[in-house]
Amino acid sequence: MPTNVVEELRWRGMVQDVMPGTEEQLAKEMTTGYAGFDPTADSLHVGNLIPIMMLVHLQRGGHRPIALVGGATGMVGDPSGKSDERNLLDNDTLNHNIACQKKQLEKFLDFNCGENSALLLNNYDWMKDYSFIEFIRDVGKHLTVNYMMAKDSVKNRIETGISFTEFSYQLLQGNDFYHLNQTENCKLQVGGSDQWGNITTGTELIRRKGGSDAYAFTCPLMTKADGGKFGKTESGTVWLDREKTSPYEFYQFWLNASDQDAGKYMRTFTLLSKEEIENLEKEHEAEPHLRKLQIRLAEEITTYVHSEKDLELAQAASKVLFDKKAGKEDLEKLSAEDLIGIFKDVPQVTISKSTIGSGISVIDFLSESTGFLKSKGEARRELKANAISVNKTKVPEDYSISDIDLLNEKLILLQKGKKNYFLVIFN
Repeated sequence: MPTNVVEELRWRGMVQDVMPGTEEQLAKEMTTGYAGFDPTADSLHVGNLIPIMMLVHLQRGGHRPIALVGGATGMVGDPSGKSDERNLLDNDTLNHNIACQKKQLEKFLDFNCGENSALLLNNYDWMKDYSFIEFIRDVGKHLTVNYMMAKDSVKNRIETGISFTEFSYQLLQGNDFYHLNQTENCKLQVGGSDQWGNITTGTELIRRKGGSDAYAFTCPLMTKADGGKFGKTESGTVWLDREKTSPYEFYQFWLNASDQDAGKYMRTFTLLSKEEIENLEKEHEAEPHLRKLQIRLAEEITTYVHSEKDLELAQAASKVLFDKKAGKEDLEKLSAEDLIGIFKDVPQVTISKSTIGSGISVIDFLSESTGFLKSKGEARRELKANAISVNKTKVPEDYSISDIDLLNEKLILLQKGKKNYFLVIFN
């Protein structure tokens, strides 16, 4: 029997607005519900994980989820939560973004599990043949301007200005819900709380055009305890695409969650049970310095979004950077690409392998060959002070750099003190 998903999401803190009758509908029968994804980038980001998890819980509860990629609505731009008019994308960019997002969505939802198998749809497929006259006649006439002006997404933009294009966005999203209601018997839409106005436009359109019953619920927008924007770091947005945000950076994002945020993130972004999460929180409260909650959070989400192997590499990378006991054997567990990615923000130089030949004095290597240190004199002083490491291993003044020191036959990691890294790449 399908379950009441709202009940499950409520204890997770993932419910804000619920349309009357929604819980009764979900408890009564298998219900088809959808969430939309905006194809403005060629990857989803951690903020998109919220509606993804809503669909995951919907499917786990015995219901049928639809992930709708907005090929048509992406050409218009949703004004919700925006203070300025958005730049519109061309067809080639949109199609590329949609293809990339589809591949990511397929990782989270089961598209082959019987009657509640997930569907992946693109609203461009039913909007591409709509003429303007047909649209304003079939859709626009059912909703008054007064009704549309009352939406927060419109009201908040009236003073600064909103184009007719963005003003009409809610009609497009409302029509999506109506179309899915008619073709897929979709009775539910879910999304972030900033989408409530657009979602209720859909339920109103279904009601006025004589469709079946329609329901909705939304999740609160994710915020950080310190007031910072969720999903943003100093280096920018945290993406689900490993090429945009490496598994190591992704792992570190969750590992650095504050004590106030970690429990909330655990409920929203993992599938752990209430008992497991509450037990973890008790353990964390007893020994907060061990950061058990953050470690488990980072492990769960990195494995879920990427893989167990990526988690292992991220943990190995973290050990290399932050564990005083890390040595060359830890570096050797990582590929050249992983190491270059981890140390992408540290000073580096590319030199020829012939530089080291059959062996070169570490003093010459640190100064003349790489420029890591300013002079041979500085190199001698730092080596005498036992401050220089080659591949995480302290070396003496008479050490010789040779082929043996090459990681993956391509790299050498130099270090002065605890935090001053320098990467040497050989071509």
